[in-house]
Amino acid sequence: MDRVPMTLEGYENLMAELKRLKTKDRYQIAKEIEIARDHGDLSENAEYDAAKDKQGHIEAKIRDLEDKLARADVIDPSKLDSDKVVFGATVVLEDLDTGEEIRVQIVGPEEGDVKQGKISVHSPMARALIGKELEDEAVVKAPGGTRSYEVKDIQFC
Repeated sequence: MDRVPMTLEGYENLMAELKRLKTKDRYQIAKEIEIARDHGDLSENAEYDAAKDKQGHIEAKIRDLEDKLARADVIDPSKLDSDKVVFGATVVLEDLDTGEEIRVQIVGPEEGDVKQGKISVHSPMARALIGKELEDEAVVKAPGGTRSYEVKDIQFC
């Protein structure tokens, strides 16, 4: 079983989603199935079929989350200390073409959310940043083209 790196925050978010699915969502879909079943003939009952499909999706999501959590290698960035960019680090970068400053955190593949500044450890940017130190230049080769960044700060929070 391959271990998957994940921040403590990401692990806790997946646990909360799993808890919601197992309690609230399972209970709700059971009620929907019960109501649909009371409408009569199940062979021609679209509400029942839709509810059973929804139940299947919920159960598949539960199995998926349980698998991800079982394989999680949880890393708490606040307990890290390094002069180099590593998994879990929050990095402040300067785009050397535009002078724009950006802030990204390197997280597990399940946690990536560019809008929140969280990039997957498998992304081109994260791969270019891993191992860099302050003032190092990172060249990111992405589908949109090549970009150069300077590491301005490395934080572990």
